[in-house]
Amino acid sequence: MDELLEVLSQAVETNLASKDSHWVFVNEEISDTEILELTHSALGRMTVIRQIFPMWRDSSTRCMRHNHRISSLLCDPQEGYLQNLEVSNLYLYDSVLMLANAFYRKLEDRKWHSMASLNCIRKSTKPWNGGWSMLETIQKGNITGLTGTMDFKDSGSNSHVQFEILGSSFSETFGKDIKRLATWDSIHGLNGSLKESRIENGMQGVTVKVVTLLEDPFVMVAENILGQPKRYKGFSIDVLDALAKILGFKYEIYQVADSKYGSQLPNGSWNGMIGDLINKRADLAVSAITITPERENVVDFSKRYLDYSVGILLRKPEEKINIFSLFAPFDLAVWACIAAAIPVVGVLIFLLNRLQALRSSSTQNAPPGQPTNGMGSGTLHSAIWIVYGAFVHQGGDGVVGSVALRIVMGSWWLFTLIVCSSYTANLAAYLTVSRMDHAIRSFQDLARQIDVDYGTVRDSAVYDYFRNKGTNPLEQDSTYAELWRTISKNNGMDYSVSSPSEGIRKVTKHFAPGASEERKCFIGRSISKRP
Repeated sequence: MDELLEVLSQAVETNLASKDSHWVFVNEEISDTEILELTHSALGRMTVIRQIFPMWRDSSTRCMRHNHRISSLLCDPQEGYLQNLEVSNLYLYDSVLMLANAFYRKLEDRKWHSMASLNCIRKSTKPWNGGWSMLETIQKGNITGLTGTMDFKDSGSNSHVQFEILGSSFSETFGKDIKRLATWDSIHGLNGSLKESRIENGMQGVTVKVVTLLEDPFVMVAENILGQPKRYKGFSIDVLDALAKILGFKYEIYQVADSKYGSQLPNGSWNGMIGDLINKRADLAVSAITITPERENVVDFSKRYLDYSVGILLRKPEEKINIFSLFAPFDLAVWACIAAAIPVVGVLIFLLNRLQALRSSSTQNAPPGQPTNGMGSGTLHSAIWIVYGAFVHQGGDGVVGSVALRIVMGSWWLFTLIVCSSYTANLAAYLTVSRMDHAIRSFQDLARQIDVDYGTVRDSAVYDYFRNKGTNPLEQDSTYAELWRTISKNNGMDYSVSSPSEGIRKVTKHFAPGASEERKCFIGRSISKRP
């Protein structure tokens, strides 16, 4: 690729890449990004010829090749490793596979030619006679590898090789772009036209039939005037109006009948907006539709202007203010025991204080009932108040002089220390657990829990993604299988929805007051603007 750009740079400097020039590149390793880079580097027309490889639509058989299985890293187009794999590596894999198949067939037919021992000194060593036989076995073999079916004829060429021809197209409005002009194979020959197409030609005054699907904020129904046709608004409608104004065409817009974006059915046909395009019921589809490899095989997409990722929509439960949450760290029985212990200890201290006062009055001739040890006024309520003050760490009112009182108060202080420490620890744990409640931050968290039901839009790109990952027998992560079991329950009718707006309403409804016993979340797209 660097060499091609260097050649183009030198051609521009020597005036060999003018607007009237036509460059043809034949390269099997070139990618879509590199083709666009070449397109913007060359001044004239450009044609790129590269080999194309088949894509198995059925995810269950995509990685199966006759009697052997290929790793999903090499056969799944959604894996990033396959996107960066060079074509030479694919051919190397298939070469080893074909050679192994030839060895297997020779051994199975018992036609293996043993090789004579080699001698590096003697020059009369006979050549191995099994070479031509092995070559004949390879030519008669038929395998299916990463590059497709390999079936060599007598000429030594593979008749199943396919090529695509890409050409640059020019528009004064959109500038230079690249599009597929035709495909070629040895059986059907050239399929397509090599003529250069100009986007602006033939659009002036043409009425285009447009199919759409409602999804805020891309396509919405505008306020309609009585007696007038239904009007639409939104981001995608603004783009459509701008294109119609620039290119000079008119359009008639309608909503797709089945309210689906488009997915492939088991019989090979398509539903939704993609089906309307394939069946010529519409000329253009405008909505927040996702570009996928399967859809790109049957329809053409414009350049994407928004990126998306899969996200989880889960409404936060309303925080309920509970004035009694202060008592949550301890059980009700514990609080009852503490409430009973305070007056009991208060009564015990009052009795000990009275006994000490009687003993002191008998020895010092003091009036009966007069406290002499400094423990408050000697009344019952003052003793209980002292016990309560010690419990809430507010200290006492006097000096404890009696040994018995010191033992009781010391034991009470130790009890309050243990209780308060336990309360502080339990309160911190309670507040932490309360903040972590309903924490679903990933698909793994969603698959592990059983309290929240979840779904997505039926027959959407996200729905097909979970189906392909969840039904792939080579998928090592069981998360997608668990997610797909819930999403596809009853053919997706239980938890999945027909539109994103319905999913949002479902999440909001099941988190409304009085409906918290049945909670749901919605898996959908998170849109971000491209820089």
